Amino acid sequence: MITSQDSAADVRSRVDTSAAEQQQSTPAEPAVELVDWSAFGRVLPILAASPGAGATSTAVAIADALQLAGRSVLLIDAGDPVRSGLGRAARTDGPRRDGPDPAAGVRFSRRARALLARLDLSELAAEPVMFPPPLHWHPGGGRGVDVTVVDVGHDPWRLASDPALGPGQWLRVGSPSPIPALVVRPTVPGLAHAEQVLARLAPWARAGAATPPTQLLVVGARRWPKGVSGTAGRRTSVLLPDAVFFPNDRGVATHGVTADVTPPSLRSPAEHLLRSWHVLPQRTRRPSRRWPRIARGHDSHVSDRDTG
Repeated sequence: MITSQDSAADVRSRVDTSAAEQQQSTPAEPAVELVDWSAFGRVLPILAASPGAGATSTAVAIADALQLAGRSVLLIDAGDPVRSGLGRAARTDGPRRDGPDPAAGVRFSRRARALLARLDLSELAAEPVMFPPPLHWHPGGGRGVDVTVVDVGHDPWRLASDPALGPGQWLRVGSPSPIPALVVRPTVPGLAHAEQVLARLAPWARAGAATPPTQLLVVGARRWPKGVSGTAGRRTSVLLPDAVFFPNDRGVATHGVTADVTPPSLRSPAEHLLRSWHVLPQRTRRPSRRWPRIARGHDSHVSDRDTG
């Protein structure tokens, strides 16, 4: 797994290189070294095209659908704690692990059977360069992870300015390849914001440094309102046919994400999405697992041994 400053600098230098210079490079030479994501299973980064688009509730619905289908899930909240939407997603907080800089660590907790990892800052002035690299977000201890769902949770314009640092690292090209999705509101400004984010990520994608979103998740509607989809830009319009719609849920909109399971109205499109990505198989019968009403014993906390 790549975490060194030299690797990040190499990624940035590749983006700064002109197209002509890139064509003159040796064909057998890879643009950047691939990240080994195998410890995290399939990595699903969920980005918001704009603040408040609904990336957090969408990421949680995806994670809930996965664990109810019997998958081992790591749900990552990479957003600044002051703006986090997952502060009440677990019944109790678990242990903290320091990152390379003790000012920015990772706190592990339980959300039913899934493991929730949240950014924990001991200094409010912690800079993005202190953001713990992916290696520090894995629970360790030999714990297997089938799928990692990442609520990227940062300003998308700032994130896309340098995916080699901060939460943009979850977009790094690797094996198995991450499957990023871009969350938008069903509005004309929402599509404009999506186009801007995709355009800002394009140079990184051309350099082979970042995996661009190829899926739109539309929050707050069951279909495009009249006259909205026609305003999509060149990059966004390609993603319109396969867009997945997550309807507005009044309870989640009012109370936010809590330790309770997300409603079926949100999990149903999440399941459809996961089947289209082949992360879940086509459904042959209803899932048999139930959401625990009360977190008991080992489900209510994570031991230090569990987090490495």
